[in-house]
Amino acid sequence: MGVNKQESGDRVEVSEQQASEGRVSEEQVAEAKARAARLLLAFRHGNQLAYDALIAEFGADEQTTDLVSALCWIANEGVRKAYLPEAGDQVLRHMVRRADFGDRFVLTEDGAGPDAGALLEAVAAQDVRAVQEVVRRTPDTTFLLGRFVLAFAMMLPDVPEAVLKEVVEELRGR
Repeated sequence: MGVNKQESGDRVEVSEQQASEGRVSEEQVAEAKARAARLLLAFRHGNQLAYDALIAEFGADEQTTDLVSALCWIANEGVRKAYLPEAGDQVLRHMVRRADFGDRFVLTEDGAGPDAGALLEAVAAQDVRAVQEVVRRTPDTTFLLGRFVLAFAMMLPDVPEAVLKEVVEELRGR
């Protein structure tokens, strides 16, 4: 991919001659930005399954993968220092949504509902592969985990207090 020398809000017309000369099209640049934003969301959320799946889409060798990981770390530090955590994720989600084509799926609050249900069912069935698949296709886990916690909170009144106390003690390592 080439470097987009235009401001992120500007649209540039690319002639067929430029495209045939091997220059990168506007669509390719926008799609690359969306893929990079998805990758950075997975990195920021510590979602190793989604990160690995996105890296695999690039088909990169080990040396290139190491370079991409280092660049993700640098980019994450930049985003972390420039924005509050929730604002940084919003900026990255916006970059993903701006691409009108290509693979740009990132769960938002509305989209997280069905996957949270699938995650809950997979956990209840102790289906590790299904849990991994939900996590793998969710680079931005903010909304998915939020919905999962909401579902759990809705079930809490039905959990006997003794069982709840035992689970909390187990989680606290007592």
